[in-house]
Amino acid sequence: MAPRHWLLVSIAVAVLTIVLKTLAWWVTDSVGLLSDALESFVNLAGAVFALAMVTVASRPADEDHPFGHHKAEYFSSGFEGILVVGAAIAILWAAVLRLLHPQPLQQLSWGVGLAVLSSVFNGLLAWGMLRAARTRRSVALEGDARHLITDVWTSGGVVVGLFAAGATGWHWLDPVVALLVALNILKEGGALVWQASQGLMDKALAPGKLERIDALLQRYAQASGRVVYFDSLNSRRAGSRSFVQLHMHVPAHWTLGRAATERATVEAELMAAVPGLVATIELLPIGSNTVFEQMEVQE
Repeated sequence: MAPRHWLLVSIAVAVLTIVLKTLAWWVTDSVGLLSDALESFVNLAGAVFALAMVTVASRPADEDHPFGHHKAEYFSSGFEGILVVGAAIAILWAAVLRLLHPQPLQQLSWGVGLAVLSSVFNGLLAWGMLRAARTRRSVALEGDARHLITDVWTSGGVVVGLFAAGATGWHWLDPVVALLVALNILKEGGALVWQASQGLMDKALAPGKLERIDALLQRYAQASGRVVYFDSLNSRRAGSRSFVQLHMHVPAHWTLGRAATERATVEAELMAAVPGLVATIELLPIGSNTVFEQMEVQE
């Protein structure tokens, strides 16, 4: 299933969990369940924005965006992170007020049952979305899935707090759990914003992928009898796409046709080894450098 379809399902599940968790808060008057319900609103807003950004990211390259629109997915991750931080602040405020003025909880069995049911929906959806995100290399889908996983852990903590408060009669446990939930949500929101910022700043490929690329280049250089070598490798990530640029040094007596054929072979092998990779190789005679590299040496 495509990321767009997964996000449509995520929107539907978010609406369902909002209804279930809001009902759970209504019947129990638990600030912990209120915090859980507020996070579900964040899930809904995040899924809607992620759907919009995935739609933009799927657009082909055009005159104004010659490298495509893949980075749009990072805006989704950053926006969702900001929403998560806002929800955490609201939960902290409500929890502090309840901690100062504790109140007894009501109809815990109904509230716990509804919270657990909503967590089951979120857990199943997150599991499916995370698998799809790895297959499709979708940053927006992965961000939404990880947020849902956090929501599942949040609901679990709230349920434990409700049971503890009901068993001990210590009503302050409910707002304390809400405070812990808010801090966890705040951490998740910060992580999402950081991930988005790194993507927008053209972060290099993951070490595992770079090692795979380097190993392939080394094998090719050895197979050529060391008459060919590679250097100046740069990489970056942009949503579902990965990009590498490097220099391929070949003997000066080679014809342009032979050098171009060898380059095409290397590019094809690189893109086959790393799914979603766009490889660009510049041909240079052995021992020569680009003007930019010569300027860097002089500096």
